[in-house]
Amino acid sequence: MANEAPHTPPRAPTLEDVAQVAGVSRATVSRVINNTRNVDPALHETVWQAVEATGYVPNRAARSLVTRRAGSVALVVSEGESRNEDDPFYSRFLGDPFFGRVLGGVLSVLNPAGVHVPLTLVGSETARTKLVGDLRQGQLDGVLVLSLHPQDPLPRLLTEARVPAVLFGRPAEPIPISYVDIAQQTASKLASEHLLARGCRTIAAIAGSLDMPAGHDRLVSFRSAMAQNGYAYVPAVEGGFTQEGGERAMTRLLAEHPDIDGVYAANDVMAQGAVHVLRDSGRRVPDDVAVIGFDDSSAAVASRPPLTTVRQPVEDMAAEMARMIMGQIDHAGARTTSVIFEPTLVVRRSA
Repeated sequence: MANEAPHTPPRAPTLEDVAQVAGVSRATVSRVINNTRNVDPALHETVWQAVEATGYVPNRAARSLVTRRAGSVALVVSEGESRNEDDPFYSRFLGDPFFGRVLGGVLSVLNPAGVHVPLTLVGSETARTKLVGDLRQGQLDGVLVLSLHPQDPLPRLLTEARVPAVLFGRPAEPIPISYVDIAQQTASKLASEHLLARGCRTIAAIAGSLDMPAGHDRLVSFRSAMAQNGYAYVPAVEGGFTQEGGERAMTRLLAEHPDIDGVYAANDVMAQGAVHVLRDSGRRVPDDVAVIGFDDSSAAVASRPPLTTVRQPVEDMAAEMARMIMGQIDHAGARTTSVIFEPTLVVRRSA
């Protein structure tokens, strides 16, 4: 038998291969992969398509030596205290459509830029110390933070460390950290005026967690909007932003105010829970009780009937967070900024 030729492993794709497929220079490929700013967006997309087509794997370690960047921005979900796998927080994180929408918006900006986005759950002093240390040591370029409770010390720690950080939702205390948020008063006005226009006269609210800025702001602004229309009192029960909490809140509201004919819930999953309780109690939605949610998440479409809801453009807000963090990374010492998005009312069959 003739000797077989020795096996030669396939050659790894190079920058030159990517440049040839993309029809650009090697220097252009290098600028795109190293995330250099001011590259034409069309070229940016062409180069990354060529990277995918050739199977080229950028050397992150070598790139970091050139750019002095880690090429990573962490998406941090932060609690003020330690949690474990069995805690409801984790099931809420995995099951709440809000978090998936945030991740999708962030990736829409950072993925094309070649920036890695590790998901980090932080709920202890040790975890916070490690996160800030990773930022100071250059293992992360910045963080995008979903901070769930006002007692959470992480936002302040990040500002004191002077590291790139952007928060989803206004901070619970006045600290110099950039953030995106929704115009809560406009959202409440849209909901209140729609319920009143339908002829609802005994209107209640299912609040989110009142120790969170979003929960507090949505209830206060809704009561203010109703007061401007002559309603001095709006009964409310806290639902904790969960479907089960919405069910408990609706059960209590019906027991205490059986003549309710309109409900505004601070998110869609609570509104969905309210609809379940109303249906089980023999109330027709919307004929007997109109229900409006908040977010325009997948829960709004899954509800029966589908929910009328105040749309929060979560994907756009998260994408803006990603652009803001890249701006901070590119320009050290950039001033803190806020971007407030306008809500819209999406009318479906629940109200």
